Amino acid sequence: MTALLEFKQKIKNLYGRLELYLMPVIKFAVALVYFLWINENMGYLTRLNSVFVIVILALICCILPPGATAFVGFVLMIGHAYALGIEVGAFMLVLIILIAVLFLRFSGGLYPVLICTPLSFAFEVPVLLPIGSGLLGNAFAIFPSTGGVILYYFIRFLRTQSEALVDPELEILPKLTMMADGLVQNWVMWMTVIAFAAVILLVYLIRTRAFDYAWRISIVAGGAAYVLVFMLEAYYLDITILLRPLLIQAGISILVGLVIEFFFFGGDYSRTERLNYEDDEYYYYVKAVPKATVSTSKRSIKRITGQPTGSERATADPIVTYEPHPGKENRPGILPVRRPEEAAPVDLVDQIDQVDFEKKLEESLKDL
Repeated sequence: MTALLEFKQKIKNLYGRLELYLMPVIKFAVALVYFLWINENMGYLTRLNSVFVIVILALICCILPPGATAFVGFVLMIGHAYALGIEVGAFMLVLIILIAVLFLRFSGGLYPVLICTPLSFAFEVPVLLPIGSGLLGNAFAIFPSTGGVILYYFIRFLRTQSEALVDPELEILPKLTMMADGLVQNWVMWMTVIAFAAVILLVYLIRTRAFDYAWRISIVAGGAAYVLVFMLEAYYLDITILLRPLLIQAGISILVGLVIEFFFFGGDYSRTERLNYEDDEYYYYVKAVPKATVSTSKRSIKRITGQPTGSERATADPIVTYEPHPGKENRPGILPVRRPEEAAPVDLVDQIDQVDFEKKLEESLKDL
């Protein structure tokens, strides 16, 4: 566990230092995947169905607020729908306006929820979206998630009925009726909307409670609630669903939710403290859950040996020796100078034994 906490702390420190550079990269990656998903599932307008265009749009969105990615996606959807017919493009435009007015108006700027909702279906983990929204967002995430679900299922409807919608012999009114029925009578879509809303509310309500392990309980409860809501709706609407893939999706989403809880919360409930105090007007009851963190100090090892290091040798005083001029060693008046390595060894013990310490002490006392 200590190793995981140290890894978490290193990741947080790294993100804190590189946040200025990582945020544009993350926004670019999300926008690129979102636009590629739109082109893959629609792709009716060849001018927009180009990787070069998608990369340019993603680069523009990486320096803009997250809402820009959502609105650029709206433009791509309208353009591809217009390629199927002017009435299809008009229907898509009206649908997007309704989503923007009814849902995004009350979402509080939770545009990433709208963007990630279709991507959660694309990666086959749809239950991860409501669990993550309830953990990291609030109850208002219901509105953008509902808009994302409606857009996802309407794009799937256009993909299955594209041949009938481009038929020139089909009148405008039958086309509009077909699209309206495909949207309103899509019971699987409404089942998903109800399941998403129930999971977001349940996870958010449990996560904000004061009891221990509220985050983890909310994650497990959200995954179980998603499966239960789908089973009940399938029973009452007499719709067949595949239970095994649903359970696998819920299990994967619960595991990813626990990872999210570890990185974004990670409270140490073993050291929980409950405090209460009062002032002149109120009583206060506080529950304090310390964060599960460890200190990651930088350690440096310095080896101490008897031999001087290279830098110490470089800074040491150089030894100056006298070299007599060649041919002048035997000249009178000039004494040969020994090199340090040729000097006779000095016995310090003999010198200490020759000192008369008693006589030195007497002389010192006389001077006093």
